[in-house]
Amino acid sequence: MTNIGQLERNLLVVAGIIMLHGVAAVSLAHGVINYIALGAICSIFAGFMLVNTLLRRMGHAGDPLLLPLTALLVSIGLTTIFRLRPDLFLVQVIWIGVGLSVFLVSVFLSRRLEQVAYFKYICGFIGVSLLLTAIVFGVDIGGHKSWVIIGPIRFQPSEFAKIFIVLFLAAYLSERRELLTHATRHYGPLVLPHPRFVAPLIAVWGITMLMFILQRDMGAALLYFGIAILMAYMVSGRLSYVIIGLVLFLIGSVICYKLYSHIQIRVDIWLNPWADPNGGAYQIVQSLFALGSGGIMGTGLTYGFPGMIPEVHTDFIFAAIGEEMGLMGAGAVIIIYIILIYRAFRASLLSIMPFSMMVAGGLAVSMALQIFLIIGGVIKFFPLTGITLPFISYGGSSIVSNFILLGMLFSISEVRCYDAK
Repeated sequence: MTNIGQLERNLLVVAGIIMLHGVAAVSLAHGVINYIALGAICSIFAGFMLVNTLLRRMGHAGDPLLLPLTALLVSIGLTTIFRLRPDLFLVQVIWIGVGLSVFLVSVFLSRRLEQVAYFKYICGFIGVSLLLTAIVFGVDIGGHKSWVIIGPIRFQPSEFAKIFIVLFLAAYLSERRELLTHATRHYGPLVLPHPRFVAPLIAVWGITMLMFILQRDMGAALLYFGIAILMAYMVSGRLSYVIIGLVLFLIGSVICYKLYSHIQIRVDIWLNPWADPNGGAYQIVQSLFALGSGGIMGTGLTYGFPGMIPEVHTDFIFAAIGEEMGLMGAGAVIIIYIILIYRAFRASLLSIMPFSMMVAGGLAVSMALQIFLIIGGVIKFFPLTGITLPFISYGGSSIVSNFILLGMLFSISEVRCYDAK
């Protein structure tokens, strides 16, 4: 355990050096050393080291790569936000501090994760309620109603709902693994269990269609439906679920496209942004220009023009990274995410408890889909989505929910370590 803790500390030091150099480089490029920003970075680095020390002294032995990889993503995110929106830098630092605290709580509570399976319907109810909250009370920001504003508090319920939905699906699917695996009914070439056993998946499909129509949040709709379908595939190994899911989503999407103008606009912008480059397609066109001008090595920090992209510090932060750090920087970010997702799937595969295995697998799918959808939207591979890049984009809801997710993965990987002894 000592070697694991030392390895984690060494990797955190490397991430801390990158974090400090990134902010210092931006600060020097502006001609003034920002001591407040440097102090804030040092406090975040100290926070990561404190978390490492507390966890290892308390006997926790989770995956030693999860926290350093996250610190590396956080360092890239803070550097980019400091360059794009210095007025929001300290707010993001505070949210990361909150995230680290929540991470510790999540690790502690998740040591008894198996007991959550007994409350699966409560988890499902909370998850659906959070989604419905955004549908009913959501405020239109950035073209989609995914934000809820209560007085001075503004948050995205869908960021937290995904964790409860994953917990519910993991418990439900792991309990019915035999029924889902040994299907008894044939529908042409497809083999499926009785409809009542796939009712939750149909319910998720209905909710995602509602999100698509009323909330205008195509990213979250794709994310939730993808999680449900891929978790069903993981537990059963049957490709029929994926095919049926894709067909259902395609049918629903075509119907929505025919009926609702705002969806037609979003799809038309995706298909041909050059038809209206200064209007509705301005954001994606500027994103493509930014990625193109970055080239292989990038223009260098502060030497690009990512500020021309609306909301670049949230949904389009990957375009800013691609412009100023080039293909090398953007590729490095993708590689870090791939390693993080690989470690999450590894924790799932090495877990001996079916529920924990499904939770880790579901959280890994959730993170992978989210990254795939937002990067795909920025490079015009998919229609634009309103979701954030985990640990990099600006936003308290995203930072806190992803640290909760990370704490659960850390705890599940820890159980594997004890099992391996």
